[in-house]
Amino acid sequence: MSRGSSCLFGLLVVMCVGASAARPAPEESLGAAANGTCRSRVEPFGYGCEEHTVTTQDGYILSLQRITSGRGGESATSGGGNVPVLLQHGLMMDGMTWLMNSPNESLGYILADNGYDVWIANTRGTVYSLGHTSLSSSDPAYWNWSWDELASNDLSAMLQYVYDQSAQQKVHYVGHSLGTLIALAALSDQQQHVSMLRSAGLLSPISFLNKVSSPLALAAADVFLAEALYWLGIDEFDPTGTAVHGLLTDICKLPGVDCYHLMTSFTGDNCCLDNSSVQTFLAHEPQASSTKNMVHLAQMIRRGIIAKYDYGDASDNIKYYGQATPPVYNVSAIPDDFPLFLSSGGRDSLSDVQDVRRLEQALKPHDSDTLTVQYLADYAHADFVLAGNAKERVYGPLMAFFRLQDK
Repeated sequence: MSRGSSCLFGLLVVMCVGASAARPAPEESLGAAANGTCRSRVEPFGYGCEEHTVTTQDGYILSLQRITSGRGGESATSGGGNVPVLLQHGLMMDGMTWLMNSPNESLGYILADNGYDVWIANTRGTVYSLGHTSLSSSDPAYWNWSWDELASNDLSAMLQYVYDQSAQQKVHYVGHSLGTLIALAALSDQQQHVSMLRSAGLLSPISFLNKVSSPLALAAADVFLAEALYWLGIDEFDPTGTAVHGLLTDICKLPGVDCYHLMTSFTGDNCCLDNSSVQTFLAHEPQASSTKNMVHLAQMIRRGIIAKYDYGDASDNIKYYGQATPPVYNVSAIPDDFPLFLSSGGRDSLSDVQDVRRLEQALKPHDSDTLTVQYLADYAHADFVLAGNAKERVYGPLMAFFRLQDK
């Protein structure tokens, strides 16, 4: 068994065992979704907020939140609009990623208080983006997608919508984890995105994945969970569901696997989380993904390349791609003058230091004044969105980078 499926598990494990007891009952989660992020998490802190939806070309109805004013009441959309920023969450997360901590610590609030026009994305399959023009989320066909479609369809639709709603102002993009991968794929594969973007901030960047170092993920390698579920016809990858939870329970019994410190075992030793942020996290996450998406990520780890989904058969690949093997995403094709901000951590078990260095090498032709690289030796995967000191250590430098592009 390849170590490739290890991350696959990890990508679900980050909260699965602990969250099954800690997260709200399903009816509570549905109630929160009905109230919306604006009403439940943004407006109570004194911010103006709007709920928006956008439909992708393949029919998925996605939720977007727009924070229209900071706590001081100054409108981000007055006077023709301040600079828009689109925030994209990672795998099995949703837009709450950017609002987990207090207004003084969470990037969504901080950007609004600094006059940015903040847009928060929620990709297909999350509780806020379960709609479709013709499918129900209970239909297997609803879950027939991987991160390829998140890059080509979800990101495209949301970026175009934000660009249009912002009077065609160019947009700053910020992604965390999988949100960085879909940006890299879109920027390398669909050059039209560059014309709508000012820059991209990539926090804990995911690209090459063959050096994933998570002990829990590596211990899970022999199980090959996602492929097994896919072959069994389980199309929705629900980390709190019976099938996945049962397999994870078995993994936690393996020698050397410490599920007591679950997040550390998977994400790395996060330096700066507090109990309050973790409890908020557990109250809202994890979100479902597609099993096909998890298989795609496992393929990346086994092969060490960034490529489209492999259907496992040359004839099927020819059917979808016109060639026997999946096309590769060439991140070196991202224009050298497109501004990028990369922030990675020395303790990150998912965005491993070696994999990030490989990404930096692929981007080496970039103009020296358009590629900013930040390395935080004590940060792990979750610190970039949950750390109490991320405002000073990550978000401040990120906004300084933005201001350079806004001149």
